[in-house]
Amino acid sequence: MNATSSLFIGLMSGTSLDGVDGVLADFSNGAIQTLAAAFTPFPPALRAELMALQSASPNELEREALAANALALVYADCVRALLPSSPGPVTAVAAHGQTIRHRPELGFTRQTNNPALLAELTGLDVIADFRSRDVAAGGQGAPLVPAFHHAAFGTPGAARVVVNIGGIGNISVLHADGRVTGFDTGPGNVLMDLWIARHQDRAYDEDGAWGASGTVDAALLATLLDEPYFRQPAPKSTGRDLFHEQWLNDKLAQHPDLAPADVQATLLRLTASTIAQAIQAEGVTPDAAYVCGGGAYNGALLRAIGAELGGIKVESTAALGVAPNRVEALAFAWLGWRCVNREPGNLPAVTGARGLRVLGALYPA
Repeated sequence: MNATSSLFIGLMSGTSLDGVDGVLADFSNGAIQTLAAAFTPFPPALRAELMALQSASPNELEREALAANALALVYADCVRALLPSSPGPVTAVAAHGQTIRHRPELGFTRQTNNPALLAELTGLDVIADFRSRDVAAGGQGAPLVPAFHHAAFGTPGAARVVVNIGGIGNISVLHADGRVTGFDTGPGNVLMDLWIARHQDRAYDEDGAWGASGTVDAALLATLLDEPYFRQPAPKSTGRDLFHEQWLNDKLAQHPDLAPADVQATLLRLTASTIAQAIQAEGVTPDAAYVCGGGAYNGALLRAIGAELGGIKVESTAALGVAPNRVEALAFAWLGWRCVNREPGNLPAVTGARGLRVLGALYPA
């Protein structure tokens, strides 16, 4: 490992299952700088298989292994797109993997990946499996981004909230006194994406336009909010293990004959409400809420969050100098850098782990 280099590549494929976001980052002298970014979409067959592997299915051990191989090929393509921008040798590729099970209450989380194959394909050291060490220490293994949000976006004396909206939403509360808290709030885009795919055969609701065309159904919203997870105290984390198609179908069965656009509007309000309520429950009035992830490009959702927060400024992390679609990949590059330097990457106050832990497993080139 070229420990003298401060150049790292971070790769993130999240619960939206659209593809891989990658960044080339430089951490020289403690700075956090993005030098290049790339996005590599999933082939439709791989996306479908990764979606299928979210729940129990026949022959899933072999199917997961084959999907991991295919995922490594996509990761390698993303790495190759970034390498020409590197001003020097890259220390390592930090690859999150694709979450297919997240059950910290049972003592495990699984991000499918083949980091050994990725090391072989790229000729670079690979750091993977970031969540398991925190889970082994009694933590949730998620969210891991609050530590990075504090390092990248924290300002002494200022209270800020960073909201990551991928398939699942999570918040990082950067308190004015330097404390950091955070947790998964619940559905981000996952239910809205599922619903528009079902009714319009589209991957997502661009700018929230379809949701904005509907009317929130108060009775359905109350049913959706009557989910024990929302009342569960932190530390907590969630994923498609809970918020999946059957969960939504069971809720909708209690409210038949709603117009599809009204359901979409209600799902958007669910995401906005649970995020806002989570922030308010932390007892902080932030100077602003900065949104990253795919949800940052949903203008209707950002306006709904702002309304739920009583007019607090809500804008994307671009206002802080990092494009919202780069934040998570940059966070895992940072976690890779922390791993190489044997520095902890978790925050026990966020995950509930018994203490600080160095996160990640090394696969040498």
